[in-house]
Amino acid sequence: MDFDLPDDLVALKDLAGKFAAEHVAPYARHWDRDADIPRDLIRKLGETGFLGIFVPEKYGGTGLGDLGATVIMEEFARHCGATALMLDAHNSLCLAHLLIGAGDEQKAKYLPPLARGEYLGAWALTEPGCGSDSAAMTTTAVEDGDAWVLNGAKQFITNGHYARVFVVTAKTKPEGGKNGISAFIVERDTPGFIIGPKEDKMGMRASDTVGLTFDHCRIPKKNLCGELHGGFRDAMKTLERGRITISAISVGLARGALEEALAYSRQRHAFGKPIFDHQSIQFMLADMAVDIEAGRLLTRKAAILSDAGQSCNTDISIAKLFTSEMATKACLSAIQIHGGYGYTKEVPVERLMRDAKLCEIGEGSSQIQRIIIARTLLGM
Repeated sequence: MDFDLPDDLVALKDLAGKFAAEHVAPYARHWDRDADIPRDLIRKLGETGFLGIFVPEKYGGTGLGDLGATVIMEEFARHCGATALMLDAHNSLCLAHLLIGAGDEQKAKYLPPLARGEYLGAWALTEPGCGSDSAAMTTTAVEDGDAWVLNGAKQFITNGHYARVFVVTAKTKPEGGKNGISAFIVERDTPGFIIGPKEDKMGMRASDTVGLTFDHCRIPKKNLCGELHGGFRDAMKTLERGRITISAISVGLARGALEEALAYSRQRHAFGKPIFDHQSIQFMLADMAVDIEAGRLLTRKAAILSDAGQSCNTDISIAKLFTSEMATKACLSAIQIHGGYGYTKEVPVERLMRDAKLCEIGEGSSQIQRIIIARTLLGM
């Protein structure tokens, strides 16, 4: 078994790392403070191909698989979790769902501008009263002549403040449970579609998060995305891809914490020598390195299985559970190594820690991942 990345992904890693170091790292603290990512960065990401990771080349994308996406996400998250999350919601949720469910005409219309960065994409599943129990959504879509009429609300929608294209799930057969949910493409300026203010979040602050309201929002019938009543199935497939990239973001955040802590431990002196020379610090750094390597291997295993078309839902849950909790732990260790400075905004580790916590919640909480893993063990 070859654990090395192929040459093309090594080159991709270098490209993503160089881009993130030049265009993201110097500004990440300010974006976090201002709770905003500049639109100019979206344009640059589109020009470089990072907004069409999964999109086939015939639609203007780079046509990468899940393994390639993990390489990109880790490099961006090492410097800024919020930028990586924006890429994740655009590529691994919105575009991924379109690739699963959209028809040929819909793909020809929406994929090229999304891949080029002319549009930013968002994905709307979560509601104010239903997060983990997504099948309990109450947003409805009712046929009315040549349109669907949407009513309801969505919550915690990443990229929602700036997105032009939204993939939205709604009940089309209320008595059907998860088999009565469909997905729809909703454009930003549709009458009756109301985008709420940005949430004031603990972490991932530069990545915008909003609530959405649908008040007799009429969309064309042709905007049904996928099979009628098949939206929940497609959403769960989409979440699998999103969990792989969230795992990679977790690894990137943890790696950032380790690299920052290692550099600081070589500069900071205590008791007449660099604190790196103290065994207690060495042990903390060693534990971080071991956990990061394990998390990266779990993530890449899940990505490779997914790219091969193999059933890997449990592998994805294992990777997502381990890496997300590992990232928070690694960032807390980095803060401890920095001492008092780690508790200030003068160094990146406190921001990395705030960013990392979301990875235990978003795209399926740690508790949900444990349920999936346990059910596999029980043969359910």
